[in-house]
Amino acid sequence: MRRLPPYVFAEVNAMKARARAEGADIIDLGMGNPDLPTPPHIVEKLVETARNPKAHRYSMSRGVPGLRKALAGYYGRRFGVEVDPETETIVTLGSKEGLANLSAAITSPGDVILVPNPSYPIHQFGFIIAGAAVRSIPVTPEEELIAGLKRAVQHSVPKPTAVVLNYPNNPSALTVGLDFYEEVVDFCLHHKIYIFSDLAYAEIYFEGPPPPSILQIKRAWEIAVEFTSMSKTYSMPGWRIGFATGNRRMIAALARIKSYLDYGAFTPVQVAAAAALNGPQDCIEQIRQTYKARRDVLIDGLAAAGWQVPSPPATMFAWAPIPPLFQHLGSLEFSKLLLSEAEVAVSPGIGFGEHGDGFVRIALVENRQRIRQAVRNIKSFLVAHGQNVTGIAGKRAASS
Repeated sequence: MRRLPPYVFAEVNAMKARARAEGADIIDLGMGNPDLPTPPHIVEKLVETARNPKAHRYSMSRGVPGLRKALAGYYGRRFGVEVDPETETIVTLGSKEGLANLSAAITSPGDVILVPNPSYPIHQFGFIIAGAAVRSIPVTPEEELIAGLKRAVQHSVPKPTAVVLNYPNNPSALTVGLDFYEEVVDFCLHHKIYIFSDLAYAEIYFEGPPPPSILQIKRAWEIAVEFTSMSKTYSMPGWRIGFATGNRRMIAALARIKSYLDYGAFTPVQVAAAAALNGPQDCIEQIRQTYKARRDVLIDGLAAAGWQVPSPPATMFAWAPIPPLFQHLGSLEFSKLLLSEAEVAVSPGIGFGEHGDGFVRIALVENRQRIRQAVRNIKSFLVAHGQNVTGIAGKRAASS
């Protein structure tokens, strides 16, 4: 417990709860908690299966066969990759649980693990809980990550055991192509380093080609496991269904760990998840277009308010550099100020690692009307602190 710091987001969440208790209308763009409803045909399959008394018994910790076959079918359609549902994939209670348990399965105290910084907290703390030492590598750009890998291998004692990759990235929204994965796989094969690839945002993308899977690189199967999730793709976050797919030895290790820890997700949830993967996929495009429309409202509105934020090409987040007027505060204090004065909740970048402290993460989890209201609140907040919105807007128009 001494190695786990207080959860940074808890402080902002406590402030948010107090403000709401006092009657404030807080627009919550903090947690990446999808607000869109789960598609009806998936819910209907859940209800149908739950009416069967036999479905209420213990399930299988590895996942029911039908769901593992459905996941293999998804990899075949989406990535052109053949997956053996018996030995190369396993159902997890969300990708977070799978990553944490596989971390425990392959890690001994003192092992060195390479984790991008900033990154989703479980990427480093799953290994820290398992007793490993975590070394940060840059998350961007691609060349810097490769250089960081090389420096880490050269200077780490003992040599690194595993590296975590996450593209499209949470929190930065960066994406990569297959050429990047080719280089990383070759490097890690040479140095006998396992790869954990978090592909939770594979279907939430807006520009360019669809994000690839590291498992499209055939040599990756020797050292890589990839984590995917139903949470964002089908708007099923509370259902807690995810997958680990890849190297057979690591999948077997995760299966052994899980056999001691759980009996798998509730069977009707797994059956409904299989229906999601096997059924009509137009709901994914609808979800994707909803986030894209929200993104455009947010980014354009913030630009008009004088806050220049890069437009994310993927994920459901904007990774926003703190405006110059407030950079001295750091991300936690700026988030608290934004909450108290603009009534908008965001996630402080420090919660994703010390290299995220110059940013806040803004989640696209409110409808466009609420996002417009958030932008109006933020504009008033900036003006109240002396931001010359008109001047900035004029300069931007002149330069364009």
